[in-house]
Order: sequence, then structure tokens, then C-alpha cells
Amino acid sequence: MTTTANTTTAATTTTFALGSDLPVSRIGYGTMRLADAPAERYGSAAPIWRGPTDRTAAIALLRRAAELGVTLFDTADAYALGASEELIAEALHPYEGQVAVATKIGVVRPSPTEWVPLGHPAYLRQQAELALRRLRVERIDLLQLHRVDPQYPLADQIGALKRLQEEGKVRHIGLSEVSVEQIEEAEAITPVASVQNLYNLQTRDHEAVVEHTAARGIAFVPWFPIAMGAHAGADSPVAAVAAEIGATPSQVALAWQLHRSPNILPIPGTSSPAHLEENLGALRLALSDEQFRQIDG
Repeated sequence: MTTTANTTTAATTTTFALGSDLPVSRIGYGTMRLADAPAERYGSAAPIWRGPTDRTAAIALLRRAAELGVTLFDTADAYALGASEELIAEALHPYEGQVAVATKIGVVRPSPTEWVPLGHPAYLRQQAELALRRLRVERIDLLQLHRVDPQYPLADQIGALKRLQEEGKVRHIGLSEVSVEQIEEAEAITPVASVQNLYNLQTRDHEAVVEHTAARGIAFVPWFPIAMGAHAGADSPVAAVAAEIGATPSQVALAWQLHRSPNILPIPGTSSPAHLEENLGALRLALSDEQFRQIDG
């Protein structure tokens, strides 16, 4: 449970300084679902294997997100085997001074159904080089370790990212799906700018990570942020608060995250322009402390 001070601060803050020097919008855009055919993008079994069949619409959506004020776009080399990074470049390059692009390395895709961590330092460096080419940049704004590979010491994996940073190819380093202990181990090697973990109203296994990152000034970037499960039922607190403030349950779920802590930066993904605008509308919602407690409880 957060303090009243945290909820008040989060409600009035629409940007966050990533790594203390890169201001980005509190609601970003996750590009994972911009892949394959539209009918194949939904559910946990979505392949995320090829570039989007509706490429023109996908590019228009990315540009619309930027027009609406989104300045943080999240992708990964594993999304459609690099096609997601190429799509961002086609839609938004050059980015300098306009948007920040975060990408991830450290997962291989042998088939449409496999996501396999691979943390060999040489492989991580190679994937970063490929990401630089696909994104058409000389320096990646935020490079995240997609998953920790238990086959290699975390120090070696973080060391590979730190070397890239020292070479001027990476501005900030982030982690994904990690514990507090792993964050602390990484911080002993290099500053950590962000942590991207699964977190939403239904799944809150990472409360300790939220607290740790908030205390350290690290961005906490929830993926799959709108999932609500039973919290979204017709008689749920989310539905009640949504009715009170004239919002949708999805907007309230995002507003809850924004109020939870000022370092939280949700990255909802969608291929619908209407849903994109709906998601960004959460930035304008003002939850009272009582409404926040209603939802949080």
C-alpha cells in the first residue's frame, strides 16, 4: 500500500526523468503487439513472429502516438525477429529530441512458440549492434536485459551492457523480470535506469520491486499493465470508480498505476487508434485518495 504523499505526487506528474536526465511520458507505448496479422496479436499464445501485415496502419499508429505526446516507445529484438525495431525506425526516425526508444536483448526465438533467454556476453553485444542498425542510431536510449539467463553470471550479462555504455552505444541500462536482489547485484556494477516487470491490478507479485525502484529513483515499467481479471467485473471497485469519474475501467486501471508511485511508467500496447487515445486519457484522470484505496484494496 502506498502513502498519501505518493498518490498525490503521482497524480500530478505526467513525465519521469529516465536515468535522471531523459524526460519521458508517464504512459509509454509497447510495440510487442504490432506484429503478424491483426487477428493473431491477442492472447498469451500470440506468436509475435513476423512484421505486421497491416504495416501502413501500424506506422500511422506509431506516428499518432507521438503526436499525442507519447515519448517512450518500447520494443525488443525478439519481437518479430527485429521487425519491430525496423518498424519504429520507419515510423519515427529521426528521434533526437522527440522520442526515446527502449529496446531489449537477451532472448532468442528459435520458433514462433519459443522465447529462450540467452545471456552469453558476446551474443548480447552482437544483438545490441543489430539493434543499433535497425533503429538507425549510434546510441540506444535505453537498452534492457530482456531476461536474466541462469546459465551465465548476472555480472557477465550486465558487464556486456556496461561495456556497450562505455563505448557510447548505450545511454541507459535497464532490466526486465528481476527481483530486488538481482537489481541490487546489477547496481553494484552500473547504474540501473529502469526495471520492466509484469505488474497490474490482477498480478502484483512485484510490490517489493516497485518500492525498491521508487526509493532508488529507478523507473518501474509495467508490462501487460491493463490486465484486471475479477477487478473489472460489473460490480467491482474499478467499475464503481470508473462510473464516478466518467472513465473506462481500462483508464482507471492505468490511473491506479500512475497514482501508485511516481516512478511507474505503464506501456500499454494496442493496434487501435481509439484504444490508444483512451489509454492516454488516463493521464488526465484525478483519483482521490479514497478512490485509490478502493481500487488498491
